[in-house]
Amino acid sequence: MAGHLKKQLKDAVKVISSGSLLFASYLTVVGDERFYANQLMPLLQRIVGAETAHVLAVKIIGLGLVPLNRYQDPASLEVNALGLKFKNPIGIAAGFDKHGEAVDGLYKVGFGFVEVGTITPKPQEGNPKPRVFRLTADHAVINRYGFNSCGLVEAQQRLKAREAAQQEQTRAGLPLGINLGKNKLSQDAGADYLEGVKVLGPLADYLVVNVSSPNTPGLRDLQGKAELRQLLHTVLKERDALQGEHKPPVLVKIAPDLTAQDKQDIADVVTELGVDGLMVSNTTVSRPETLQDPQKSEVGGLSGQPLKDLSTSTVREMYNLTKGKVTIVGIGGVASGKDAMEKIRAGASLVQLYTVLTYQGPPVVTKIKRELEQLLKEQGFSSVSEAVGADHRGAGGSTHKQRLLKEMINIDTQGLAAPVAAN
Repeated sequence: MAGHLKKQLKDAVKVISSGSLLFASYLTVVGDERFYANQLMPLLQRIVGAETAHVLAVKIIGLGLVPLNRYQDPASLEVNALGLKFKNPIGIAAGFDKHGEAVDGLYKVGFGFVEVGTITPKPQEGNPKPRVFRLTADHAVINRYGFNSCGLVEAQQRLKAREAAQQEQTRAGLPLGINLGKNKLSQDAGADYLEGVKVLGPLADYLVVNVSSPNTPGLRDLQGKAELRQLLHTVLKERDALQGEHKPPVLVKIAPDLTAQDKQDIADVVTELGVDGLMVSNTTVSRPETLQDPQKSEVGGLSGQPLKDLSTSTVREMYNLTKGKVTIVGIGGVASGKDAMEKIRAGASLVQLYTVLTYQGPPVVTKIKRELEQLLKEQGFSSVSEAVGADHRGAGGSTHKQRLLKEMINIDTQGLAAPVAAN
């Protein structure tokens, strides 16, 4: 009797375990947002190290093994910027797909644009491991990768093999950006960026000059006014010299740790030279007092939730300093539609994310788009473009609302003016 009961109990456990596994598998495949954020991602973090998880994620997404994504981007999320069409304004930031191995899988996740890199001219290993640290208590990451890169030749081969496919994606509103850097031991930073433009420019819908990673010695010095002007002048010249009609827009990625004078200088140089855009911002070397995680003192760039307000205020300042005439891509701490909307209202035409994938997985992309779509409706905007820089136009919100208000004021003043004139 006892043996029979024991067998029944074992069978019941097997059935329950199998059922749980099947249910978990179902939730994984369909991309259940809460399951990923509350169950799957925390479990993976406990059993897989930060860099291993990153490498695995790139491989898995590269194979196209991503959750089902049934969300259709609405017309309100479409953005036209940099001479390109973007189906939606949510992109994957550079640093995730460093070697261009997962571009098509990332489009399947639902990103409106993909940025690969940072890619350096020669292959390099980057800094010694460990070099990536999760700050779970703070929903943040500190990394000191140091531009680990496959190099221009391998990246070119990989991206060239899918050039025709990318041209189709670009026409459909899914552009590809390529982020360029310098080798750690290079004595001529300018030559490194020029080589990047020459080799990868023909394959890029836009190029990013990364002068703001904190993990390559001396790199941030290139943000100084004289150095930046010289570098960007030669980069733009090289871009203009590319054969054929294709001349990709050039953007500069800047740090959030800049003085007021630094920001003014960058705005002056970008405006003077006609640089196409600014990526605002890279990771920060600052450590807010609010950080709780024991790993908060690790050396490197901090990203995620604690970077959000700093990067948004930098977006706001750069929009002001460039008088809204330079396209801005807002990056740093975006984990919700509200976060994206804050950056858009501050002046960003497009937004990128990365760290939140560590904590919420691929379904977060659809969540952010859905929330952003709803916020646009609630705040009276018919499109993302209408909301760009709204905070600089006063608390009134959309241009549509402002037009209505002006019309009402005109009617009132005209109505008042008649009796006065009659007197």
